[in-house]
Amino acid sequence: MNTHIDDMLPGPGQVPALDRASNRWLGAVATLEESTAVDPAIRTLQRGIRALPLGPLRGLLRGEPLGHPAHPMLVEVPMGCWLSAAVLDTVPGAHRYATVLTAVGLVGGAPAAAAGWADWAELPPRQAGVGVAHAIANVAAVGCYVVSLSDRLRGRGARGRLWSLAGLSAVAVSGALGGHIAYAGRPEPGAPGGATHTGP
Repeated sequence: MNTHIDDMLPGPGQVPALDRASNRWLGAVATLEESTAVDPAIRTLQRGIRALPLGPLRGLLRGEPLGHPAHPMLVEVPMGCWLSAAVLDTVPGAHRYATVLTAVGLVGGAPAAAAGWADWAELPPRQAGVGVAHAIANVAAVGCYVVSLSDRLRGRGARGRLWSLAGLSAVAVSGALGGHIAYAGRPEPGAPGGATHTGP
């Protein structure tokens, strides 16, 4: 049965539009990685962040007590709230709950951003360049949700929902860039030197 399902699914190269979109995306990210135009500014900003007198807070922001970065865990709060708000926006009578989630997402974004900058300050130049684009997408998302929340609170619900959708689109771009920073260059499962799945 699984073989039959696999035969029905399109394989690599069988969805030209998806392949083209993937190639354009990967090409754009590669351009960000290879560009050195902003490297001096990046190094200056990284030194500035590392020089901040954060004390033990730096270790907390970087997730040292957890044994792994805290940023991926913290971003679940704003992302989860904003995605849930988008769902509730489609439910009649639930718009006020979407407004609450929009606000909670904005509040939760602050510690996630702080942890992200603490991690970014330690990245090598190639990843740091993508990190700048990741941060810009995050700023765009936060800006959209601030406007959305303002509109919602002023009774302009339809406009607020449109701004939320724009913000969610920016979050999607940011998430894709963040995933590239975290996983690009790692061996794929099953590849030589990579981890092989051995679960059920």
